[in-house]
Amino acid sequence: MDMNIAELKEAFTASKSFYDDLNFPQGFSRSGHFTLLESDLLQQHGHLLKGLNDEKFAPVNTYQQQFVDMLKHKRPPANRIEKIWCKYLSLTTQKHRIHTLSSQVKPPSHYESTKSNEELSVAEAPN
Repeated sequence: MDMNIAELKEAFTASKSFYDDLNFPQGFSRSGHFTLLESDLLQQHGHLLKGLNDEKFAPVNTYQQQFVDMLKHKRPPANRIEKIWCKYLSLTTQKHRIHTLSSQVKPPSHYESTKSNEELSVAEAPN
C-alpha cells in the first residue's frame, strides 16, 4: 500500500461499513466489477462517501472537500477513492445495454396451436 492510499484512508475514515445489498447482493468483491483493494476501500469508506454524495455530511478536510467539488463540478476523479466512487456510481446509476448475437424471434404460430387433421393429411400426402 503506497502512502497516497494511507493518506486517503485516514482522510475518509468512516464510522460504519458500507454495503449495497440491492445492487451487489454478494458483496463488492464477489461482483466481478471491483478489485480486492477497490472493494475493501469501498466497504470501509463508502458510508462516508455516500453521505458526502447525498450532502448528509459536510466535508471536514481538504480531501473530502476535493471529493465534493469533483461531484458538483463533474470534473474527472483525481485520486483512488474518487475513481472508485465514480466507478460505483456508474455501475449503480447508469443504464447498461446488453448486446447479443441472437435476436428474440417469436416462435412460429404452428407451435402455439395444434394442426388440424386436414392440415396433417395434406402435409403427409405424397405428390
